[in-house]
Amino acid sequence: MFAYYCNLALRSFRRDKALTALMVFAIALGIGACMTTLTVFHVLSGDPMPGKSDRLFYVQLDPAEMNDYTPGEEPSQQVTRYDAETLLREKRGARQAMMTGGGLSITPDREGLVPFVVDARYTSADFFPMFDVPMLYGNGWGAKEDEAHARVAVISRSLNDRVFGGGDSVGKQLRIDQSDFTVVGVVDEWRPTPRFYDMNSDRYGSLEDVFLPFTTSRDLDMGRNGSMDCWGDSGGDSTGPNAPCVWIQYWVELDSADKAGAYRDYLVNYSDQQRTAGRYKRPTNVRLRNVMEWLEFNRVVPNDVVMQLWLGFGFLLVCLVNTVGLLLAKFLRRGSEIGVRRALGASRGAIFTQCLVEAGAIGLAGGILGLGLSLLGLWAVRQQPASYAELAHLDVGMLALTFVMAIVASVLAGLLPAWRAMQVTPAIQLKSQ
Repeated sequence: MFAYYCNLALRSFRRDKALTALMVFAIALGIGACMTTLTVFHVLSGDPMPGKSDRLFYVQLDPAEMNDYTPGEEPSQQVTRYDAETLLREKRGARQAMMTGGGLSITPDREGLVPFVVDARYTSADFFPMFDVPMLYGNGWGAKEDEAHARVAVISRSLNDRVFGGGDSVGKQLRIDQSDFTVVGVVDEWRPTPRFYDMNSDRYGSLEDVFLPFTTSRDLDMGRNGSMDCWGDSGGDSTGPNAPCVWIQYWVELDSADKAGAYRDYLVNYSDQQRTAGRYKRPTNVRLRNVMEWLEFNRVVPNDVVMQLWLGFGFLLVCLVNTVGLLLAKFLRRGSEIGVRRALGASRGAIFTQCLVEAGAIGLAGGILGLGLSLLGLWAVRQQPASYAELAHLDVGMLALTFVMAIVASVLAGLLPAWRAMQVTPAIQLKSQ
């Protein structure tokens, strides 16, 4: 029976080629625009740590002075060096890592290469296992290297290719900011999207090229990037251990909701102790958000992407309304044919089904054309200067969704025309004939 309806639909398309092509193009335009914006939104709002994001928590404390204090306001988004080193030393989580960003110069010991600047991350040993960083060669450093202020480095795969030709560089020396470091690991391809662990840098940028122990970076007074907020006299060194400045990100891994609750209580007690000691002035105000809560709080998806998503769905709606009108005109123009079929015994359900099959076939054709338009739209997105643009791609799931949306949209658009078509009265149509 379905083949019979498809055959009738094909004959109908041949009679109204121009009208059919117009409807297919309308569906394709709407689907293409909608899927382009939906794909970009999907990429930018995804879970950067699937399967683990509910166990990684970002710590916020409130060590600032009472100046400009507003009850109930959010605490600082970063922590002081004193607090970060204290929490790290007390090790109340399964894993914990303090970190900040920086910029370094690399002097390669390779003929034909001149010194160049790279982005760096100064962190602690748990960074690599806590964030499941994949390693191409070697491993990250350990807690002993942190305590010893060791001159060790983990580098990215791209830097390894550039400086060491892509080979196993573990154990080799790398000149960083006029100091020699021993390479202990090479990170394989890894680009969490967004780069959740530091929301003060480029959220959709590529991975840093060099990872160094935080302690070593301070010994060598290496340059740092990112925001810093100070409220008192730092004695000329805003990155010093006791400087009243927040500039460090702190993450902790907690295995269960109970442990997360216990850790939150620990932060409250810690804040109370620091206020008793005179370091904290404000009332206790802590936050402990997991990865997805942290991304939602920071509204990680750019506003222009959200606006484009709504515009894409709005354009699809306009295309569907136009398709409804075209289908209505197409079906009602065949009133005499439908009347004859009804007189010969065809039920209203059969007429309704035939019209929906025609609408679905138009949607399938529109989906195929819409897929091409989506790919064209994503190519255009990737040409934009925004850092997230290169991440736009159409995966298998979005490919399937394109066809499903096209068919569902066209069937929905065909409901009203199909209902009107099945209401055709056979006697009136035969009399007019």
